[in-house]
Amino acid sequence: MTKPFKSGFITIVGRPNVGKSSLVNYLLGEERVIVSDIPGTTRDAIDTKFEHDGKQYIIIDTAGMRRKGRIEDLTEQYSVIRSLRAIDRSDVILMLIDATEGVTEQDKRIVGYAHEGGKGIILVVNKWDLIEKDDKTMNLFEKEIREQLSFMQYAPTMFISAKTGQRINKILELVDFVAEQHSTRILTSTLNELVREWVYLNPPPTDKGRRLKILYATQAGVKPPTFVFFVNDHELMHFSYRRYLENQLRESFGFEGSPIRIVVRQKDEKRE
Repeated sequence: MTKPFKSGFITIVGRPNVGKSSLVNYLLGEERVIVSDIPGTTRDAIDTKFEHDGKQYIIIDTAGMRRKGRIEDLTEQYSVIRSLRAIDRSDVILMLIDATEGVTEQDKRIVGYAHEGGKGIILVVNKWDLIEKDDKTMNLFEKEIREQLSFMQYAPTMFISAKTGQRINKILELVDFVAEQHSTRILTSTLNELVREWVYLNPPPTDKGRRLKILYATQAGVKPPTFVFFVNDHELMHFSYRRYLENQLRESFGFEGSPIRIVVRQKDEKRE
């Protein structure tokens, strides 16, 4: 019996006509989804089960999401709602970006929704075959993506062509990796040993003569990895030090493609 793919659902999202259905068909090796140059052809979120290298996947092709001002009819409104619900029940998101247009405001909204939902995310730049390029083009394009999506530096980037199949054979390999990162759990003893080292290397700043003390840390969950830091006074945990802790978690454990959630609690608190 085939072992189910542990990441669960993979959802492909993006604006209309970015190549979502073409990518699904290429991954499946057959024409399961209608492909058209007419934006909005896919109206529903379509679940498809398939198997690759002995692993089972469920992939969801969603309707293209326009910005609200361009949603003209009730059917399209329901398509957007179903797309957002597909993101909600997914573990790994393939966010398609049109190489000929770059990152748009709607791309930021879509991927921001997935980020806030704690989903594993891969940025997939499609239509790369249409770009005139040299040995610097890919690096420059990725730099621009990082500038536009500064809140999610953790997401890996792929450059593909759903039309020619360029690099598509690498997508599921990266999906497996991000799913694993998204589900990574750290031993409490290991975590606390490292936290003591991080605090020693970069002590928390003082505030009105008081210094933050991290008393204990534990991982509370996965998908996304969630860490609870018990401290003497949660108001002393400045945003900059929280970001420092997240950077140290990533440097030590990776968590590539996955957001990290940090919860700060006072020792005698039940909630933040």
